[in-house]
Amino acid sequence: MIKMTMFLKRKAGMSHEDFVEHHIEVHGPKFRSIPEADKHCLRYIQTHPVKLKTDAAQNADFDGTAELWFDSEAGMEAVLTSDTYKAVVFPDEKTFLDHDNTLILVGEQVEIIGDFREG
Repeated sequence: MIKMTMFLKRKAGMSHEDFVEHHIEVHGPKFRSIPEADKHCLRYIQTHPVKLKTDAAQNADFDGTAELWFDSEAGMEAVLTSDTYKAVVFPDEKTFLDHDNTLILVGEQVEIIGDFREG
């Protein structure tokens, strides 16, 4: 399994609220429409920052994250080079993402605390 984490910046001139709405309501369903994603994408989660009432942590200057788990690097490649990604999803990214300031990290996930805890 391989995980892609993207730290997302919105396109200049777009409000954070419009970015979040588009990311959830438009982009998510477009990505879900990729036939290869049905086979190779195990999970896709979007996270958007909240205003914190604590000083224990601070949000970085990003508008959200996208976390995608793929069955393999080849599976990730199949999704990201698919006809639907190239014709539908990537063009949509250009409408709301600042690609130059979006960061991508691809790696293997190591679970430290999981669903099962011995008590």
